[in-house]
Amino acid sequence: MHHRNIALRFSLLVFLASCGLHSPAQNKNTQQQPNIILFLVDDMGWMDTSVPFGGTSGKLNQQFRTPNMQRMAQEGMLFTNAYANPVCTPTRASLLTGASAARTHITNWTNISANQRVDFPDSVLQTPAWNLNGLSPVPFEGCFVAQPLPQLLKEAGYTTLHVGKAHWGGQGSPGSDPLNLGFTSNVGGSASGHPQSYYGVKNFGNERNRITQWAVPGLQEFYGQDIFLTEALTRKAVQLMETPIEQERPFFLYLGHYAVHTPIQADSRFVNRYLQAGMDSTEAAYASLIEGMDKSLGDIMDFLKAKNTDKNTILIFMSDNGGLSNAGRGGKRNTHNAPLRAGKGSMYEGGIRIPMMVKWPGVTKPGSRAHQYVMVEDFFSTVLDITGIERKASTAIDGKSYLSILKNPALSDTTRALVFHYPHRWTVQEDEAISWASAIRKGNWKLVYRMKQQKLELYNLLNDISETNDLSKIYPLETIRLARLLGNELRNRGAQMPTWKQTGKLVAWPDELSAP
Repeated sequence: MHHRNIALRFSLLVFLASCGLHSPAQNKNTQQQPNIILFLVDDMGWMDTSVPFGGTSGKLNQQFRTPNMQRMAQEGMLFTNAYANPVCTPTRASLLTGASAARTHITNWTNISANQRVDFPDSVLQTPAWNLNGLSPVPFEGCFVAQPLPQLLKEAGYTTLHVGKAHWGGQGSPGSDPLNLGFTSNVGGSASGHPQSYYGVKNFGNERNRITQWAVPGLQEFYGQDIFLTEALTRKAVQLMETPIEQERPFFLYLGHYAVHTPIQADSRFVNRYLQAGMDSTEAAYASLIEGMDKSLGDIMDFLKAKNTDKNTILIFMSDNGGLSNAGRGGKRNTHNAPLRAGKGSMYEGGIRIPMMVKWPGVTKPGSRAHQYVMVEDFFSTVLDITGIERKASTAIDGKSYLSILKNPALSDTTRALVFHYPHRWTVQEDEAISWASAIRKGNWKLVYRMKQQKLELYNLLNDISETNDLSKIYPLETIRLARLLGNELRNRGAQMPTWKQTGKLVAWPDELSAP
């Protein structure tokens, strides 16, 4: 009987093979699909690197040491006009869905626990009922429901790996666990938006008799060791990539570093050089976080080359929002992204313009620069375009594929409009540069709508990247045109507006304001 069962099983395998019903690992077409790595940095500003994204190396560029970012820029394509949302969870949701924050209603960062608001109380405006539980693949209260990109890739035969920060939803919501979003493995990802500790000797925050709600999970093998979180996550990413490479299966790696988010803790491997250069202790620690992240990038590139996998791997480097500058940094507030204005939480360039590079051997031209403006939700459409995967879900998307730009960086489309929406108060240290704003960019023009002040501001980014010269009164027709476009785009995407506490009425749409 035992031998008969073996014979029957063998016959079945032969039959399945003859019908072409073999696994993706045996499928030649699947094997040829490119690997995709998203190397996502948290809170990294446009100027937090020795790579001059603005074309000319500035004083801030010269403070940082990022040789591996320089190497990637030399080997791949640099985007000078890449954008994200002003805070993290909206960007992370847009990456996986292709939908803008205005559409997802995930317009602020999600809390460690589900159903908990993070909006800072305001005496004048009331935040709308946004999706404070984040992203979900199934209906769940307070969530935007969509079929996430990792699920689509997994169904197409990809091994989908998540390492590092997740932050797609509060604890208890489906999106808090990357495995629910289509990832086949998860190391370090949870509802947490930042680490409790970067230090292995402190178990990354998992200490007894202490508050550990922000502790990084899944790294027990490093507990008690003198290892920095960035290094531990990199080692796990390398370890996870080994299996699909051996099996000749394509993989998607989402490496979401917690660096360089607060707490700003010094990486002992690098901090002394910055202290010796005269930086204050906070900025020296911040620079060491940057350099540790850069080492991780180099380690990933070195691993791919050693495995002879680099030529069939697309490496995409991005930050999830502009650099922290309003609070928590050393030195003067709102200066850390200069010449860009303001920082994280703001609709000005310092809050939304991000460092972005793509390396795709044989496709992206080494040392090239693309000046076409792109948006974070474009990642979704681009990956589907690259892989040829069909999207079956009915959820509307706002992103556009930039595959054609990867092939030809000279392409330009000034008719496209990028839309940003943040109907929240982000922090206690509110000023005119942050919170309660929407914005639109079309061509070189950018319109900022400051809701609380009921004010429209117009800037020409080609001539005024620092957004110091409001041209709304000089070009009233252009201001009106962009206000109408922004209003229409927000309404078409179902954007939510805050309300005035005194009257309970909705804040006006940008095109309802009087001309300047």
